[in-house]
Amino acid sequence: MIAQAHSATLLGIEARPIVVEIDLQGRVDSLGERNFVLVGLPDKAVQESKERVRTAMRNSGLDFPNRKILCNLAPGDIRKEGPWLDLPMALSLCAASRQVNLAELDGTVILGELGLDGSLRPIHGAVSVALMAKEQGFRRLILPHENAAEAAVSPDVAVYGVRNLIDAVELLNGAGLFTPQPMEIPEFAEPDYGIDYADVKGQRHAVRALEIAAAGGHNLLMVGPPGSGKTMLARRLPTILPPLSLDESIQVTRIHSAAGEKKTRGLVRERPFRSPHHSASHAAIVGGGANPKPGEISLAHHGVLFLDEMPEFDRSVLEALRQPLEDGVVTVARVATTLTFPAACILIGAMNPCPCGYRGLPEQKCVSNPTSCVRYAGKISGPLMDRIDLHLEVPRLKPEELVRYEPGESSREIRQRVTAARQRQTARLGETRNNASMTPRELREAVHLDAESEEFLRLVAARLNISGRVYDRLLKVGRTIADLVGEELVRKAHLAEAVQFRDRTAG
Repeated sequence: MIAQAHSATLLGIEARPIVVEIDLQGRVDSLGERNFVLVGLPDKAVQESKERVRTAMRNSGLDFPNRKILCNLAPGDIRKEGPWLDLPMALSLCAASRQVNLAELDGTVILGELGLDGSLRPIHGAVSVALMAKEQGFRRLILPHENAAEAAVSPDVAVYGVRNLIDAVELLNGAGLFTPQPMEIPEFAEPDYGIDYADVKGQRHAVRALEIAAAGGHNLLMVGPPGSGKTMLARRLPTILPPLSLDESIQVTRIHSAAGEKKTRGLVRERPFRSPHHSASHAAIVGGGANPKPGEISLAHHGVLFLDEMPEFDRSVLEALRQPLEDGVVTVARVATTLTFPAACILIGAMNPCPCGYRGLPEQKCVSNPTSCVRYAGKISGPLMDRIDLHLEVPRLKPEELVRYEPGESSREIRQRVTAARQRQTARLGETRNNASMTPRELREAVHLDAESEEFLRLVAARLNISGRVYDRLLKVGRTIADLVGEELVRKAHLAEAVQFRDRTAG
């Protein structure tokens, strides 16, 4: 007798449908491993499922068939990885041995890792599986209880969270009282970050630059000596970003769940802030591995990627950021497959003015020679600099600024302006789009210059010798500044402020 159960495997952040087929053949005298054959490109973890399934069924009081078992994982050209297939394998065996109603397996996606006592452990990628189940027309999803809240993202698929193998058997046989997990429509209240821009002393120019970056999704580079507050300023950027929409929350949860980074039940409600160490590898930043997983730039999707001590990162890692910063996605190519991960984030970089960090400080002598200073600055290439819209000098506070505390605007006040500016961009460009992502055609339609502004930009282009890409980015930043004050026309004053943030590397 052949029994089939539907499951899934994860490739990147995409779930691919898998069919677990069980065929029970003639009786055997022993129950050795040779009597349980697994085919269909299983990896080591899937091969070990045989022993977990056998032991879990026995310890749960279920009959393990005393027959030769052939288990096929279809399609055969996709490599199956991880312990996801324990539960569908066990339920297929139960169906083949008439312990579960075989018809109940139709239209149901099943996945979960079994413990030896029959309990179920949480898995990665539950959101991706739920979205795949909806696309493929399945009506039901059975998975570990801990993953039910995040998987309930569609009203078209009934999600059932079970705690152990017996619960899954009773659910399929209709013996237990199980109700589907309700779809979570979170109320995205303002999160309590515990930090606020009102705590920042001085640095009003820097806070203004970060407000512009948040409003338009622009990348920003801060340059300043140690102790000037670059890290403090960057860590507060999520506090002025608008709350995640439901669609954005699902996208972020999907990435974090697939990467095994999710720490809470349900959907992720806060915009991510990722701050990898400068020793992080190429694969850790952009994604990769034998079975490619999302990197830090994808984990920062719809949030912030902060690179502190940016020149200390490996040159190849920084250069790999050029394509994702331009396109909002990162492509990881392997011999067997090519995967694309979302990577629409705000890049915030921080660096010292020189290797020792003290160039330009009157009270402290710089010990870096000119050659090392040039080499240090050159670690960030010109093409990468072109993709950074805002360049900001962050000086140390003066003694009187350190002693005198005058609270500035709170993050909540700034966030209100940022949210209003984002709403104007949504009306103009569509959901989840911002000014930094405008195409050249969209830029021409969104930015109309009067004669005074055109003459100003002509003089700027001639004096600073800027590239075409930088010219477009000046227009995008000017558009964001106009959105912050609610003006439809991009005026000379808006463009002049945008130029202030290009002086450092305007070429």
